[in-house]
Amino acid sequence: MAAIVAAVLAADQVTKALVLAARPPGGTGWLAIRLVRNTGASGGLASGYPVLVTLAAIAITGFAAAVMVRVRGRVTALILAVVVGGALGNLADRLLRAPGLGRGGVVDWIHVAGRGGSFNIADLAIQLGALGAVVAMIATREKANEKAKGQAGGQAPAQGRG
Repeated sequence: MAAIVAAVLAADQVTKALVLAARPPGGTGWLAIRLVRNTGASGGLASGYPVLVTLAAIAITGFAAAVMVRVRGRVTALILAVVVGGALGNLADRLLRAPGLGRGGVVDWIHVAGRGGSFNIADLAIQLGALGAVVAMIATREKANEKAKGQAGGQAPAQGRG
């Protein structure tokens, strides 16, 4: 799990560094690179409160990590590792980028026409990982329910004495 967290974190931070170094002009088209600093949550929500957003991000990241290490299913744990890696990528921006500790702007750079707003690799990891984790949890629960029904159905009914 740690390797997946590290890989997602590295992919996010490397792509952000490349975009910051290149400083591309705002592109057009259905898929474009547009450099944006987001001090708010997803979609710019609460952008006037970067410290509050950072504290919420720390809490959510901690919760996701705790669930990741406690969850029963291996697939669910691996998918949650993707979420944690993405969360750490954005949290690193909030803690380490200008204007300062806990007030930094997340570097968003991927823009899809018609979606509104820009995002980054960490955002993709969080969103797709969260969706995958929900699907995996539902599938695991369904499998457990089927197993329980199979075990209950395989038992002979109790017979009374006459």
